[in-house]
This record gives sequence, C-alpha cells and structure tokens, in this order.
Amino acid sequence: MLKRILALFFMSFLAATSSIAAETPSTVPGVEIIDVAKAKDLIAKGIKYYDVRVPSDFAEGTIKGAVSIPYTNGSTNAPDFDASKDKWAVEKLPADKATPILIFGNGPSGWRHYKASVLAAKAGHKTVYWLRVGVDGWKAAGNKLD
Repeated sequence: MLKRILALFFMSFLAATSSIAAETPSTVPGVEIIDVAKAKDLIAKGIKYYDVRVPSDFAEGTIKGAVSIPYTNGSTNAPDFDASKDKWAVEKLPADKATPILIFGNGPSGWRHYKASVLAAKAGHKTVYWLRVGVDGWKAAGNKLD
C-alpha cells in the first residue's frame, strides 16, 4: 500500500513540475528566434534591445545597454495566453514599427519574453528578434551581465 501511495505521489509531482517548467514555444509567427551569436551581432550593429524581466532581475544584471520594460504576467503560461490579463508597456517600443527590436528575458522556460515578443509582433513591429535562451543562455555562452 505504501509503495502505491508513493508511486501516485511521485507521478503527481512529475505532472505538476513538468507543467510549471514547460518551455516556451520554439516558433512564433512574425518573430525570429535568434541565438546568442546573432544577438551579439545585432547589438554591435546598434539594434534596440529590451529586457522584460522583473525590475529586481534587471537590477541584478542585464545585457549592457538593454532597456527595461518589465512584463507583468497574469495570464496562463500557454501559447494562446490572454494578454488582457497581463501588463506590458508595448507603447515604449519604437514608434517606427519598421525599427528592428530584440526582446529577451531569463531563458527558454521564461514566458514573459515569449509573450512580449508575441505582443510586439501583434502591435505591428515588422522585425522582432527574440533571444529565447535569454540571459541564462547569454551567461552560458561566456558573456557577462552589466
């Protein structure tokens, strides 16, 4: 009986943690997902780039020169999220929607930067790059945060 209870507990734990740590989609219509090397190249060429993490994460360190536009997550972490439950100042992005932008957050399981990328594209921004690996991938590639 104890083995059965433990097995049920373990299966419930796995199901719960897998939904919490679910990675963001690997494709986004109207958004180009880029790696760290491409992000570094775009930054060197002067692209405007935005950190959508919470202010405390931004204060602990970000990619040098990034602008903070925190995303407040109130919707479910799913591709079909309800943006009306979230808060993000998309109007702080360049008024010229032809201006390329780069958006990043924590890492592949961070839904804020996925959602911000989706909303930027839906707002009409023509060239949206998403550093899906975020600051986690940036640091893993040997880069420092500012």
